[in-house]
Parts: sequence; C-alpha cells; structure tokens
Amino acid sequence: MSFFQRLISETQAEQQAFLSRDVFRKTREADVSLGDYQAFLTQAYHHVKHTVPLLMACGSRLPQQYHWLQSAVAEYIEEEIGHEQWILNDLGAAGGERDRVPYIKPHPSTEVMVAYAYHQIERVNPLAFFGMVHVLEGTSTAMATETAAIVQQALNLPDNAFSYLRSHGSLDIEHVAFFERLMNKITDPDDQDCIIHATKMFYRLYGEVLSSAVEVKDE
Repeated sequence: MSFFQRLISETQAEQQAFLSRDVFRKTREADVSLGDYQAFLTQAYHHVKHTVPLLMACGSRLPQQYHWLQSAVAEYIEEEIGHEQWILNDLGAAGGERDRVPYIKPHPSTEVMVAYAYHQIERVNPLAFFGMVHVLEGTSTAMATETAAIVQQALNLPDNAFSYLRSHGSLDIEHVAFFERLMNKITDPDDQDCIIHATKMFYRLYGEVLSSAVEVKDE
C-alpha cells in the first residue's frame, strides 16, 4: 500500500465525521442564507491569508533529507499568492463588507486551526502541514464546484461572487494528483504517522471552522 492510500484509509473515519456535519447537509439542501455565505468567506479569508506564510515556514524548516520538497513548496506558494484577495472580492460581490473583514478578529475556531498549523510546523514537524493541505485541498476539489452552483442558485448571486470556490473546485484536480505523488515519496514511518495525525486533527479543526459560519453571522 502506498503512503497516500494509507493516508486515505487511516483517516476515513475522521473524513466521514467531517462530511456528516450539519453544515454540509444544509448546503446540499440549499438551506443557506446570504449571511451564511458571507460568514464562510470571512472565515476563509482569515485562514487563507496564512497559507503563504505557513508554506514559507514549512519550507524553511524542512530537514536536509526533505530539501527535495522545497521546490514543491515553492510551487504551492506561487499558486496560492493572492487568493485571500479573491475572497475579499467575492465578499464584496456578495454584498459583504470586504474592506472591514481584514480588521476584524477571526472566529475562535479559525484562530485555533491556524495556530495549530503554526505550532506543528515550528514545534513538532514541518511535514504536518501537508495534513492541512490534504484536508483543505481535498475537500475543496471534491465539493467546491457543486457547492458554488447550489449557493449561487439559492442566493441569486453573480458569477464574480464565487471565484474562490470555483478556483478550488474541479480545476484543482491536478493539484490533488501532485499531492499524491509527493506523499508517496515520503517513506519514513514517523513522518508518515505525523502527517496522518495532523490530517485527523485538521478534519476536526476545519469542520469547526465551517460549522461556525451560522454562529458568526449573528454576532
């Protein structure tokens, strides 16, 4: 069994718990308000703005035996630069206060997820960051395009309110294949275990971020 297959297998329970959250049921049923979508974008901004700094931190802390991963990290950085601005643009197109969002505090669940990512990179193992990549990119690729279509129809919003979701949907399939190839080059059992543990944690943490959207809109 390849490491990527092991990663999928050993985190299946956490993935199913993640996908069973009420936020996904409500979205499938188009039970979503404009406030829900604006809250989702707001929290997305507050974690996506850390993606490039996290990648930089990960790349700078890779041990000698993983220097081959630096080119992959650099590729991720090039792909991710500016995505938080897409989110702000989407928020403006959806009637949100795009200029205010950068100055408000994120929901505690978002703050905790970001803090956990930095902690893993800086204090535990920089490879743990790939657990976050797997959860956020894998989830987006599987669901983002369909979610965008449902939400757009339910709320009657313009196409330019969905650049973030659609860019992380079916168009990201090549990124998932790229990730699989990277993971299959990691052979150290301790590093594999670290990535698996981080993946389980990020399913839980990101699930809390998504579930917070309804709560945030009413604050």
